[in-house]
Amino acid sequence: MRPLLDAVLTIGMLVVVPAGLRLLRVPPWLPPVWWAGALPGAASLWLERGPWAAAAASVYALATVCLAVQAPIRLWSRYSPASTSPSRVPGAADPSGSPVALRAPARRLPAPVEVAVLTAMVTPAVGAVALVAERAGHPLWGFSLKILALTVAHFHFAGFAAALVAGLTCRAAGDGPLTRAAALSVPGGTLLVLGGYFAGDWAELAGAAVLTAGMWLVSLLTLAEVRRGGHDRLNGVLLTVASAVLVVSMLLAMSWALGQAAGLPHPPLDWMIATHGLANALGFALCAIAARLRLRPEPL
Repeated sequence: MRPLLDAVLTIGMLVVVPAGLRLLRVPPWLPPVWWAGALPGAASLWLERGPWAAAAASVYALATVCLAVQAPIRLWSRYSPASTSPSRVPGAADPSGSPVALRAPARRLPAPVEVAVLTAMVTPAVGAVALVAERAGHPLWGFSLKILALTVAHFHFAGFAAALVAGLTCRAAGDGPLTRAAALSVPGGTLLVLGGYFAGDWAELAGAAVLTAGMWLVSLLTLAEVRRGGHDRLNGVLLTVASAVLVVSMLLAMSWALGQAAGLPHPPLDWMIATHGLANALGFALCAIAARLRLRPEPL
């Protein structure tokens, strides 16, 4: 199954993330930098483990860091007190009678859609750390090389692609309890799964449950969007396929996580790569991002 996993990861680096960057508000220099890192990163997957593969993966890691640092920059520029103009205090005046007293702006919290965007920016770097260790043949923090390779996939598809699509879907659906829940639970579930790697199988199961709930909400919101109309036939098909795939692929993820935690029969990892992994890469990520690109939306 390793060639199949490498093919999925190559799609993530060379297709999914570059396409996704067109849907994000990033500096114009970032896409070329991404390509400069993604090409050696993808090549590292097909090299024998060792110094050369690790070096190529390290170049890719630098590109993911360039994307990740956009998150705190964006956060500061949009949500720091300095980014909001001070407001006048009602009734306050200087000796001439002109109102001049200023109130310091309230510190705002990022909106749920913004949380999804920030998650999409950061998660490829988490996967890149695992990639460098796996290509070097180093069991980082005691994790097997296979688990590290799967971590790379998780943070490109359940991380970058799922968070980005959740943000785009929720923006299209408009503000509401379901959209806020979806926009927060997809990033939250992804990060809880990461924490579960260290805390144990039950914590990972909790993360999988939150992520599954979020992805099913995204699927529900997407189908509602298709039913409202406004999409051509191809876009409707792409979004419908992406939604249907999510229902099945996340059910597989839950069955695997539950089996791991409770000691119940569950699909082996190789089978999960061929089903859950491939479905998420081709059926969900590619279809959903392609549909959003065809709509030419304002970047998030």
